[in-house]
Amino acid sequence: MSEFNRIENAKAEVKCTIDSDVWQNAQKKAFNKLSKQLEVKGFRKGHVPESVCRKMISSQQIMIEAVDAVAQEALLSAVNEHSIQLIDRPELDIDTLTPESCILKFICPVKPEAKLGDYKSLEYKVEEVTVSDEEVMDEINKLLDRKSDLEVKEEGTVEDGDTAVIDFEGFKDGVPFEGGKGENYDLTIGSNTFIPGFEPQLIGVGVEETKEINVTFPESYGVEDLNGKEVVFKVTVHEIKTKVVPALDDGFAEGLGYDGVKNVDDLKKYYSDMITRRKTSDAESKANNELMDALCDMTDVEIPEIMIKSEVDEMLNRYAYQFSSQGMTMEMFYQYTGNTEEGMREQLREGAIRKIKMNLALEQVAKLENVEVSSEEIEAEFANIAQHYGLTVEEVKKNLLPGDVAYDIEQKKALELLKK
Repeated sequence: MSEFNRIENAKAEVKCTIDSDVWQNAQKKAFNKLSKQLEVKGFRKGHVPESVCRKMISSQQIMIEAVDAVAQEALLSAVNEHSIQLIDRPELDIDTLTPESCILKFICPVKPEAKLGDYKSLEYKVEEVTVSDEEVMDEINKLLDRKSDLEVKEEGTVEDGDTAVIDFEGFKDGVPFEGGKGENYDLTIGSNTFIPGFEPQLIGVGVEETKEINVTFPESYGVEDLNGKEVVFKVTVHEIKTKVVPALDDGFAEGLGYDGVKNVDDLKKYYSDMITRRKTSDAESKANNELMDALCDMTDVEIPEIMIKSEVDEMLNRYAYQFSSQGMTMEMFYQYTGNTEEGMREQLREGAIRKIKMNLALEQVAKLENVEVSSEEIEAEFANIAQHYGLTVEEVKKNLLPGDVAYDIEQKKALELLKK
């Protein structure tokens, strides 16, 4: 039997009364354990007569040993009975301790409860989405550009948008500088790949023609000897390639192999629908964020430091996992960015607090609105996760607890209630 009382927003007192039979049995086991450890001159260890042991082992020793044996199970039972959400290790105190009875008291750091304002007055408004003909054609033109081929220009000179195959060498004060030379380099005019002012000066240059190009390096170029310096590049154009954009016709549209696309009109609808979905998703995300910001603004809760640290730890672990998939480590990231773990933790802190506050607010909404999650919903979510990642349900269950899945479903339900 246990009692739960919240004594602070993030602290609770749990009193556990140990059942009489359990307590008596625990004391017997404690006495037997202590007896076997007792060393008495004239007797082999573990074979000291009980009458002698009773004289040498105090009832206080027996009860303390028995408390150690029953405390963990009593706490776990209370946690399950009252659905206590521990956020740190509890402190054990003893309320009553006699050979006849034992009442344990745990001071438990628990997840705080959020105090909400008038959350039912919140508005969820998704901006209306429109798609213009210009937006559709912009996407199609990008597609045409990706499908373009480069063909060698037999006649003429370099034009904007052409790709020039060049040799180049840079000189500062008449002396070649390191890193300023290249051969058979494909440079697309207008790509802004080279120093500002370089590419436009190639316009009008013909094949096997050499031209001197005068440019000034940016002040923040990154090489001390070249920052802000005037230089001359000697450039020879060996070949000019021009972009050949495919014609936008029904044959091109059908050849893309897109579902349901047989002609240009179908292609325009395809991209119109795609842009609509993207804009709708963006508008919904924006509305969700605004709704959660408004909910957080009306939520009063004091978040324990241990919860903030735990959330920041989780964020850092996610970064580490992402970097590892790219062959990087957190130490490499810190080195490249000049950051430190301490600095990173400080940067993540505000986001961690917002996420915790948002979750606590949604938990309170779920509690006030009596949100329930069925076992069928949990199993369905396991199946959805398995399908999404191409795993079996059994594989997913090895890595996810039903309680975690239930929590996510509860949060989603609470959010949907707010939207309505």
